[in-house]
Amino acid sequence: MSDDIPQRRVARTARLASLPLGVAGRATMGFGRRMTGRSADEVTADLQAKTAEQLFTVLGELKGGAMKLGQALSVFEAALPEESAAPYREALTKLQEAAPPMPASTVRKVLDEQFGRRWPERFREFDDVPAAAASIGQVHRAVWSDGREVAVKLQYPGAGAALMADLTQLSRLAWVFARMSPGLDVKPLLAELRERVLEELDYTLEADAQRAFATTFADDPKIAVPRVVASAPKAVVSEWMEGRPLSAIIAGGTQDERDHAGSLLALLHFSAPTRAGLLHADPHPGNFRLLADGRLGVVDFGAVARLPGGVPEPLGRLTRLAVDGDADGLLALMRDLGFVRDGIRVTADEVMRYLGPAVDPLRTPTFRFSREWMRGQAARIGDPRREEARVGRMLNLPPSYLLIHRVTLGSIGVLCQLGATAPYRQYALEWSPGFAYEDEK
Repeated sequence: MSDDIPQRRVARTARLASLPLGVAGRATMGFGRRMTGRSADEVTADLQAKTAEQLFTVLGELKGGAMKLGQALSVFEAALPEESAAPYREALTKLQEAAPPMPASTVRKVLDEQFGRRWPERFREFDDVPAAAASIGQVHRAVWSDGREVAVKLQYPGAGAALMADLTQLSRLAWVFARMSPGLDVKPLLAELRERVLEELDYTLEADAQRAFATTFADDPKIAVPRVVASAPKAVVSEWMEGRPLSAIIAGGTQDERDHAGSLLALLHFSAPTRAGLLHADPHPGNFRLLADGRLGVVDFGAVARLPGGVPEPLGRLTRLAVDGDADGLLALMRDLGFVRDGIRVTADEVMRYLGPAVDPLRTPTFRFSREWMRGQAARIGDPRREEARVGRMLNLPPSYLLIHRVTLGSIGVLCQLGATAPYRQYALEWSPGFAYEDEK
């Protein structure tokens, strides 16, 4: 493997194009296998497993936008039908925390460029083998000059060009991912990711966001954020955070651990915009740790939504109207906010039937999130034969709410993977502007 992310448009396009070609080829092969006597179920399971493996290999090796899309999709795997989810789950989960690493020579070249050739003097120890790898960078464990254990996040050379090329190409291949989750519209996801490419490529902005989170949650009894030690445009050094990855709890945690981790994740999602003016916008399990003292450790602040004053108050009001079953008030506010455009004919009852079940987690003091519940929601609004799907196609999502919407869905997706019971309504009452009535505050 070369030192840099594969950057030549022809090479990357060919690699990405192998995904639909591979799907088509395996489908033809599967037809042949059925002709030889293997059952349709056996052939389908085999094809899904091979497709999942190819997905991981291609997206993981290309890194950049391809892998970032894979990570974004991985938090939605809870919505896949169980018979389809199993072969994809392992491959998608790999994308949350793993990717082929940069060679040591490239790592040292990046450090030279970001901190100068005397960078080794700033460390007592530096491990050339990465501790973790992600979409546009990888993390190395090291010891800072003052003895603190630190995480050194370095950006892959060529990440910017690769990211833009991938997002352009992937927009033409959205149907491949639609096969995995028919209810998920990938193109808006790609468009929204594209808007934040430049932000995520600037690690100086990421370091600033992490500093703001760390200051807000300093000495917090439930949420922990590592402090930034040093930063550069393509490198961030922060205190090392030891803990049990959320992916491990999803795979084998006790119910108490699942409930505890899920409750803290929900608390972070609701409280951070009000407390820090920022929303952690990359909610996949690789970015969270359960620490030995019970706190939720939060890492990777490359994707954040800047929300001075917190989540917009009208969104909280809108959600509360849906929870309370006020169909007429809900439709009126949706029209005012641009969720229903002028000229669109839809009734208040139709809108309530579409949105009502989605806010079930906010109706009771606690709610048990599950893959079954999320699959039911995905089927309800994704089946073109149902009224909900027709109504959904009539609604609009204003650009100012798109990121909040995606992050909320992603966070709920992780809660469903955990199978956690969490006091979701309590957090909304406490932290969501516009949701609580005066006598509930």
